[in-house]
Amino acid sequence: MSPRSCFTLVIFFFVATLIVAVYLRGADKWTFYRISTCRIEQGRLQQELWQKQLRVESLINPASVSRRLDG
Repeated sequence: MSPRSCFTLVIFFFVATLIVAVYLRGADKWTFYRISTCRIEQGRLQQELWQKQLRVESLINPASVSRRLDG
């Protein structure tokens, strides 16, 4: 193999490595964004569930039930 073709091969692999690195960096940012979005949504749904649970517990509380039956 001539020195010129070795040099061309090294440049080719260097450029290919840079392209793959840029692609992986972009994929990593997209994945981080997606995970952050899912965590925020999960927190919102968890708070909503807690609020509904508190409402249900207040509705089935014995004191609340007897007040409704008396009233």
